[in-house]
Amino acid sequence: MEWPPPSTSPSPSLVVRSPRQTVSLIRNRRPHRDWAPSSRSPSFAARDHGPKPSEVYGFVGSITTVIATAVYLAWAYTPEPVLRSLGITYYPSKYWALAVPSFVVVTVVPSMGIYMGLNFAATPPPTSFSTIFDEKSREHTAFSPATEDERPIEPISDIGIDRINSLMYGDR
Repeated sequence: MEWPPPSTSPSPSLVVRSPRQTVSLIRNRRPHRDWAPSSRSPSFAARDHGPKPSEVYGFVGSITTVIATAVYLAWAYTPEPVLRSLGITYYPSKYWALAVPSFVVVTVVPSMGIYMGLNFAATPPPTSFSTIFDEKSREHTAFSPATEDERPIEPISDIGIDRINSLMYGDR
């Protein structure tokens, strides 16, 4: 049998008139299978059950990190005569075992401070009107639906500062 099965016309229960009906149709829909599982191709089945590339990359990355950390710690804590007796003669100076982590810490800490300082500098002062509204602000529009079932989802809009104050502080 061919997938998707040919259809002549949609049944009346599948005609969607509003977003709310779409959501209720999705919630109430029961899974059904009109086709035989043997008609599926092997490549289609492999896509359904195989690992995602991001999972594979994450696994390989975590294993690589563990191995690199173990090699680093072995190199940093093993005395040089033991490394020479194992035949390992070409390796960096032990100075770098402390220098590289120190350089990283000395670079990361000021970078975080600079990043926070730039964010504070880019933030408008509390007295600025841009903290209340800007060019992307949308006013709330009121509408009256014909029936409750066909009421569309309200468009995205900002909540006015007067509404926020009345919600937080009441009518004082």
